[in-house]
Amino acid sequence: MERLLKDFVIEHKRPSIEASKRWRSAVALVKNHRRRFRMVPDLQKRSEAEQTRKQIQDKIRVALYVQKAALHFISAGRQLSEDVREAGFGIEPDVISSIVRGHDHEALKKYGGVKEISTKLSTSLDKGINEDSVHKRQQVYGLNRYTEKPSRSFLMFVWEALQDLTLIILMVCALVSMGVGIATEQWPENMYDGLGIILSVFLVVIVTAVSDYQQSLQFRALDKEKKKILVQVIRNGTRQKISIFDVVVGDIVYLATGDQVPADGIYISGYNMLVDESSLTGESEPVDVHEQNKPFLLSGTKVQDGQGKMLVTSVGMRTEWGKLMETLNEGGEENDETPLQVKLNGVATIIGKIGLAFALMTFLVLTIRFVVEKAIHNGGDITHWSSNDAIKLLNFFAISVTIIVVAVPEGLPLAVTLSLAFAMKELMNERALVRHLSACETMGSASSICTDKTGTLTTNHMAVAKIWICEKAMEIKGNNYESGEKLKQEISERVLDILLQAIFQNTSSEVVKDTDGNNSILGTPTESALLEFGLLLGGDFDAQRRDYRILEIEPFNSVRKKMSVLVALPEGRGTRAFCKGASEIILKMCDKFIDSNGETIDLLEEQVKNISDVITNFGSEALRTLCLAVKDMNENQDKMSVIPDNGYTLIGIVGIKDPVRPEVKNAVKTCLAAGITVRMVTGDNIHTAKAIAKECGILTEDGIVIEGPEFRNLSHEQIKDLIPRIQVMARSLPLDKHKLVSHLRNTFGEVVAVTGDGTNDAPALHEADIGLAMGIAGTEVAKQNADVIIMDDNFKTIVRVASWGRAVYRNIQKFVQFQLTVNVVALVINFVSACITGSTPLTALQLLWVNMIMDTLGALALATEPPHDGLMKRPPVAKGASFITKTMCRNIIGQSMYQLIVLAILNLEGKRLLRITGLDATIVLNTLIFNCFVFCQVFNEINSRDIEKINVLRGITKSWTFLGIMFITVGFQVIIVEFLGKFASTVPLNWKLWLFSIVIGAMSMPISAIVKCIPVERDTLVFLDRRHHHDGYDQLPPSDPHQLA
Repeated sequence: MERLLKDFVIEHKRPSIEASKRWRSAVALVKNHRRRFRMVPDLQKRSEAEQTRKQIQDKIRVALYVQKAALHFISAGRQLSEDVREAGFGIEPDVISSIVRGHDHEALKKYGGVKEISTKLSTSLDKGINEDSVHKRQQVYGLNRYTEKPSRSFLMFVWEALQDLTLIILMVCALVSMGVGIATEQWPENMYDGLGIILSVFLVVIVTAVSDYQQSLQFRALDKEKKKILVQVIRNGTRQKISIFDVVVGDIVYLATGDQVPADGIYISGYNMLVDESSLTGESEPVDVHEQNKPFLLSGTKVQDGQGKMLVTSVGMRTEWGKLMETLNEGGEENDETPLQVKLNGVATIIGKIGLAFALMTFLVLTIRFVVEKAIHNGGDITHWSSNDAIKLLNFFAISVTIIVVAVPEGLPLAVTLSLAFAMKELMNERALVRHLSACETMGSASSICTDKTGTLTTNHMAVAKIWICEKAMEIKGNNYESGEKLKQEISERVLDILLQAIFQNTSSEVVKDTDGNNSILGTPTESALLEFGLLLGGDFDAQRRDYRILEIEPFNSVRKKMSVLVALPEGRGTRAFCKGASEIILKMCDKFIDSNGETIDLLEEQVKNISDVITNFGSEALRTLCLAVKDMNENQDKMSVIPDNGYTLIGIVGIKDPVRPEVKNAVKTCLAAGITVRMVTGDNIHTAKAIAKECGILTEDGIVIEGPEFRNLSHEQIKDLIPRIQVMARSLPLDKHKLVSHLRNTFGEVVAVTGDGTNDAPALHEADIGLAMGIAGTEVAKQNADVIIMDDNFKTIVRVASWGRAVYRNIQKFVQFQLTVNVVALVINFVSACITGSTPLTALQLLWVNMIMDTLGALALATEPPHDGLMKRPPVAKGASFITKTMCRNIIGQSMYQLIVLAILNLEGKRLLRITGLDATIVLNTLIFNCFVFCQVFNEINSRDIEKINVLRGITKSWTFLGIMFITVGFQVIIVEFLGKFASTVPLNWKLWLFSIVIGAMSMPISAIVKCIPVERDTLVFLDRRHHHDGYDQLPPSDPHQLA
């Protein structure tokens, strides 16, 4: 089978439109083309959207040069509309949006610059807008939303389900049958078959439409979750976080590295702000935004570096981004096809072709046999035909078409969507937002996880635990007032003052007052820990910021690993630079330090060694270490000096405690037991990294710890030798993470999951098989490059994603095993019966009911079971492993043989063996065969709950969906047999025959148990080299799990 599926292979991540078109064209037999590609993009519209995107990008590029001329009509005295004037604003929506979109500096000057425009928008550049004016602003300037494609109604799904060609043919057959019956006055006897088929088709359509509609609603809800972005604004003088959809014109928005610009606006102030506009303009070079020449910010662009404030001037559909999003929405925001969907579409197509051949042969056999019998009965004359003959031929045709309906396992690719949708919903409850369907599927094959430390393995609730200052190391016990007082007694007032300046001036966070007047800190956990420490020492954040004017800021990023600031001293006494960051980096920038007497002295080699020992000791206690340094310069404060890179005086070293999450150790154990290697990649120093890794259980005896600079300098051969043993990478850059991921994937054939939170992590997230962004600490750039967003930043949640990924894969295997068994039995029994007896035991209506059991109901029962512990005690499925395993083939063959033998015996010798006599003996026997066939599928559905193990009842009481489907199936079967006789071509059965049917069905369970005891050949696993694929899931050997690396 796998060899036949070579046309049904696509990339696991972001396949091209060409690749999607290529494999779709390989689907030569499709029952319902629209439904086969449910929840996936319309490739034609997507191509058109891509063309429109390019046109918009071209238009924006041209606008930068052309629109300025078009906007010369703007003048300050232009008449305001009544709506704008009554709302109390002084500028028209179209005018202000044109200024920013056209990058028109002249128009900006005419309106008095950003200060005057803010006045016209009734906005304070310091305190923001008044909260009460939000509704008024939305009415005049619009909402920050773009026009979305309206959701499809339930009737649309009904209509699409009716597009199934085979169902249309069946309805035509039914109508013709009814018409012939009426014309020949054989009413109502000849009406029942036709009405029964129509009712069955109607039921199939309704069930299909309900299933698809529910999935549509679920995907739409998940899509809304993906678009939730929080932005920082100032309103009523208070800095706060709001949804991007609540941003209004006039808002003052704070932007930092990794943020998405939420609307069009004008830059107010900031430092070193670089903006990536490639999503709009297509230009790869970032734009250096500043007040003088480039103050315009466009919605949808990303802050690549720096920080700043902007005044919002246009929102929603008045921005170019809004128009672009509306266009792209037409191209289909649905998920791309997953590799498993593609492969199962291939399976469905191949089996469909086989079914078509069987259907054609069945029709020919039945027709030829009928004609021959007619000729024998009429003495060789076949020229006379009655209406009954026509109805018989029509029924033969209807049966053949229904065989195609049953044969094409259209439910296979849809089961993937159903299972993934269910998993996505459950993962959302477990704090993981799956952005791409294929990620959940791929995560089941993950063999390596490269994880960050901060916030993922640790709680991200940081506090200063130790400080080394004036050559003394002191312990700080939380927010204990006594700890602060003791430190103040140990150091001089001058040193304390410098320490507080270093904390409060060199920070990107703020201390604000909440509604109760208490201090609240807005910022990263590391910054918050330092600010809390400063407040503990009696510092006043607002007073510090008032007394010193910030001249220049160099924000922290994961490459520099430091943050610096240049401030003007009061009374024109010159400038002072503060620097903080990774201890080793800052220490190299210092040539002086403050000694035990509070004096500044030269930093000699001996002191450097002593300080390095302090850093090592702090790190070995699992503390993150930061160095604080200062440098005074006597330059005039009006001269905007460059922040120096050396000549600093070391103030002290703080050790920040970030406790390991209590559940992480067990989660790591689970990964190791599942054959998943966990590697910690962190920017912390090697001692801190090592201590945390040991505490988490990541670092084992044979594992090695390496630093980023050392890893960067390794040759390709050295990397090949070392990577399998690397368990911790310290002091790493984002490029180191990218390089590690690339080697793991391309050299070792691993399926790699990577966590990331910063803008610079985007390349590694993109390179990985599964990119996992942090929902709390992660930037918008990281989230948009990720496949899954971990909403609680917890490593345990990552393990749950892997567990659900494996459950999805296993559930679909169970469903495929179940459905292929039904396919084989239904096809063979009807064809063989047609050849031997000249009739089929299963009618068109009965086959339609069987189709519903195995398609929609079967998928609901088997594809939605939650993961169990056993899934994480097996190695992952390797890339390229056969989906339909040898074990599955054994089960399908064994169960099919049992069912075929039983049904064949009943069909040929049933009347004699069961002593069924009378005029209705044939229809009673056919009803019994139908009943036995359905109960075989009911019990085989239970067998399919576990592919390998005999105990298939484990956890069945917890699976309410499965039990519910079983109850519905049996209930409908009773109704069909006992009450829909004329429609379904059945007759009521006595209790003995009912008991016989149930026993025949139940016997499939011990038969399944016997079949599972038959050994099958397994592919040899070479655990030390993941490039050797294996056939599905196999139990881990009793060796140490970490040796799977």
